[in-house]
Amino acid sequence: MDPTELPLRDLHLPEAVSWWPLAPGWWFIIAVLAGLLVWLLRRAFDNWRANAPRRFAIRELGSIESDFRQHGNAVLMAQKVSELLRRSMLAYAPRNEVAGLTGESWLQWLDNGLSVPYFHTEGGKSLLQLPYRDPESDVSDVDTNALLAAAKMRLATPVRGRR
Repeated sequence: MDPTELPLRDLHLPEAVSWWPLAPGWWFIIAVLAGLLVWLLRRAFDNWRANAPRRFAIRELGSIESDFRQHGNAVLMAQKVSELLRRSMLAYAPRNEVAGLTGESWLQWLDNGLSVPYFHTEGGKSLLQLPYRDPESDVSDVDTNALLAAAKMRLATPVRGRR
């Protein structure tokens, strides 16, 4: 037999393996990653929603501070800050734990969880007497910037044991 007459053809390589449809292992990995993404988004949304009172209180404190810069009445500013702190802390802690606190015990509770005891300094302690002073009296002995800074730190820092 003559080799040139043989009906041979060139070798054909098989087609490359297609990436589609995906193997079951890839579908499992995609499902796990999608579940993880949904869980992370849900957790971030819940955290964002839980911090809504804190964000509102910080904006309100900014408004109080800008009003104080305009009118300069430290007693009125201290009244508003005191009320804002009380309302804000009631949003994070049980009412029976916070509502009845007054005086030094209130300041101690406000300092709970802060890196520095801001409310046991002169500026923070002014929260006890400044709101009850006569608005026309001399308040030059009070460090209003320290009071505002203490309130800002308390509102910006989550209450220990809570979000």
